[in-house]
Amino acid sequence: MMLRRSLVKLVIGIILFSNAANLLFFTSAGLTRGAPPLVPEGMLGPEGAVADPLPQALVLTAIVIAFGVLAFAVVLIHRAYEVVKADDLDQMKDTDT
Repeated sequence: MMLRRSLVKLVIGIILFSNAANLLFFTSAGLTRGAPPLVPEGMLGPEGAVADPLPQALVLTAIVIAFGVLAFAVVLIHRAYEVVKADDLDQMKDTDT
């Protein structure tokens, strides 16, 4: 999708790519079912198996960044379409505005 000439298909490809990267990160980090990583009072470390919050925090941050990039791309495409009146990247390359 990212290699298509249409800008809308390019944005859809970027969305799919960011979602695939998030899923890849989640699967590579592994899923640990356990208690939240809280240390009881008077202990030096958590007792038993704990869930790792780092992959979840990183993927949540990546989702927010991907939404910001998507919003920027949609506004940029809308403005480019208003100026050039075309969705094709080849037609946009030939204009001088």
